[in-house]
Amino acid sequence: MTAAVLFDFSGTLFRIESAESWLRAVLDAAGVELPEAEVRATARALEAAGALPGGAPPVRVPGELAGLWRVRDESAELHRAAYTGLSRQVPLPDPALHDALYERHRTPAAWAPYPDALLVLSTLRERGIPVGVVSNIGWDLRPVFREHGLDPFVDAYVLSYEHGVQKPHPRLFETACEALGVDPRTTLMVGDNRRADGGAAALGCGVHFVDHLPAAERPHGLRPVLDLVG
Repeated sequence: MTAAVLFDFSGTLFRIESAESWLRAVLDAAGVELPEAEVRATARALEAAGALPGGAPPVRVPGELAGLWRVRDESAELHRAAYTGLSRQVPLPDPALHDALYERHRTPAAWAPYPDALLVLSTLRERGIPVGVVSNIGWDLRPVFREHGLDPFVDAYVLSYEHGVQKPHPRLFETACEALGVDPRTTLMVGDNRRADGGAAALGCGVHFVDHLPAAERPHGLRPVLDLVG
């Protein structure tokens, strides 16, 4: 019998907007107009650079950012420096837009829950199964859950930047289990990253993986969790 379920955030419960939507929102807010072809080309370049947190990983991490990239989720400062560093590999009309892009991705408007996230989380609550969110991240994602109505179904948040360590380090999963008052051996971890989220197995947690896809392409990816918990 599963006593608790831990979920990853990005690519598991929520999906970030597309790189093009991200860029357009920032350009519109700044009152910057670019030719349509340039907007699309710049969005593609930002995506290839891996500048959008929660989006595609970098095609290539510049040598000067490699060390930073490996520890990016260990603090808010490292996270911002890593992603704005990647963003600055792409020329923008105003240098201030790089920071604006980073700020945009931290807003609830930049994220959408997967279609079945509410159903799965609310059903777990009905069954009396506590839920934790364990995320490699550099900022407070709680407002995202509140804005989208999912916060009432989460009992604990364990965020890497608040603990100075990132998945797959077992400390984050252990902290989550302690917060929920459960034995890791009766806990299920659900995530999209086999290396990071698979770290929970070191404590004896069960692990279930979902595909990191756009929300429209994964309408029912979380539902198997309900069968796994019994």
